[in-house]
Amino acid sequence: MTAIGTLLGGRYRLDARIGRGGMSTVYRAFDTVLERAVAIKLMHREIATDSDHLERFRREARAVAQLQHPNIVSVIDAGEEEASAHGQLDGVGTPYIVLEYVEGETLKELIRREGPLEVPEALAYAIEVARALGAAHERQIVHRDVKPQNVLIGSEGSAKITDFGIARSLTEEGLTLAGRVLGTTDYVSPEQALGQPVTGQSDLYSLGVVLYEMLTGEIPFRAESSVAVAMRHVREAIPDVQLLRPEASAATAAVVERAVAKDLSQRYPDAASMVADLEEVLAIEAARAGQATGEATSVLRTLPGSARGRLPWRMRHPHRLAAVLALLAVVVATALVVALIHTHRGTGVASNVHAESGLAPVPLGQTAAHDYNPFGTGPENHDRVQNVIDSEPGTVWSTERYYDGTLRKPGGVGTGVYLDAAPGVRARAIEIQTTTPGFAVQLYASNSINLSYPYGNATVLAQRGWRGPIGASGYVHGRERIRFAGVSQRYRYYLLWLTSLPPGSLFAAISELTLFK
Repeated sequence: MTAIGTLLGGRYRLDARIGRGGMSTVYRAFDTVLERAVAIKLMHREIATDSDHLERFRREARAVAQLQHPNIVSVIDAGEEEASAHGQLDGVGTPYIVLEYVEGETLKELIRREGPLEVPEALAYAIEVARALGAAHERQIVHRDVKPQNVLIGSEGSAKITDFGIARSLTEEGLTLAGRVLGTTDYVSPEQALGQPVTGQSDLYSLGVVLYEMLTGEIPFRAESSVAVAMRHVREAIPDVQLLRPEASAATAAVVERAVAKDLSQRYPDAASMVADLEEVLAIEAARAGQATGEATSVLRTLPGSARGRLPWRMRHPHRLAAVLALLAVVVATALVVALIHTHRGTGVASNVHAESGLAPVPLGQTAAHDYNPFGTGPENHDRVQNVIDSEPGTVWSTERYYDGTLRKPGGVGTGVYLDAAPGVRARAIEIQTTTPGFAVQLYASNSINLSYPYGNATVLAQRGWRGPIGASGYVHGRERIRFAGVSQRYRYYLLWLTSLPPGSLFAAISELTLFK
């Protein structure tokens, strides 16, 4: 037994045992060189005698040490204490890994203490873990034992996943079935339980189960043995989250359902796609609640513009709210004067938009942007369309998600946004800012649009009053300015018409549109 007070590697002093599993014991230790607390994971000597396990342990430690991510417990060092250092005569050394020490508790302990977490908080933790998994998967490292016991909640509230890569070769609190090593069976994926190849999608299944537990306070399956639990994961669908947590939205339940799909073709293909949905759902849940607390507040600040656009202004800019309230009287008075002088202006121009020789930005009204989906079945994210002219590149309007990867609709192909430049302007160019480069667009102009056709009608754009195309781009870059051709008069309406999505994407997003004259 390793004694408290032992100095490993001539540097790390073991201060207290903080955990023990089937593979190793974890100690809080003190780095006497850098004078900081660390965690030491010591492999059990009986396992260290197996040369295959020992080599895998070393290889995994080297691989995981390359991971640098704010939501992954960092590997700082690794070594092997010689047997003679502890008076051992069998020649078997003690391998160890030095880890970042996280002051706090495990996610499992948090759930046991508080029960079901607030929905936004559960989603925030899931986002942090999914981002960490994505970083590992990019380096071909699969965790294989994602569970709340392996997620640490630090004193500042953020989630960090630990034991990365170790579980792919050695089981800790796990199950061995017919020579196959499985992760903890409460969270095990069906393919892992059956001894089939394990990929990043297996980690996503386990994360889906963890999210289920955070939302409901319960694991989905119980049985008399670990093997029986594993077989339930193989044969039975995870219960509907909304049965135990009715206040969770259908969007939240859909993320869990897709993450824990038995069929790999129906499960999230990678962590990035799961993160994208989680971010959208967090914004939806936070907007529904009208507020966010704890770690949800921190994660909301990291959301991409496409998701942040779903939040009300006061949640997108919490630090500005007090100042806005304090200056409210002045703002109202100023707004009234501006409204009288500039009846059709109001949005200004985004600070990162610059004029060029011969071109000047066109100020537009605060409600000048309109979603336009004539060939589809209804409006296209109507509640977010003003984000394209709010002078804030961090907010976006996006198309709906098209799971076939095309913009084909009942009435034709395409969707878009048009700008109302009342009373009219001879525009010469438009600048597009996007967070999803790669989509194709055409530009049209009009002074009279026929909006009387029902959604899904196949009447072409020209017969609806649009002239053009007056410009086009087959691949819109992150910021692209497209000049118009053949515009010899003033037009009131200018249409940005999307004809294809970015390669491999289910949607396109636009953060800012700026007309130039």
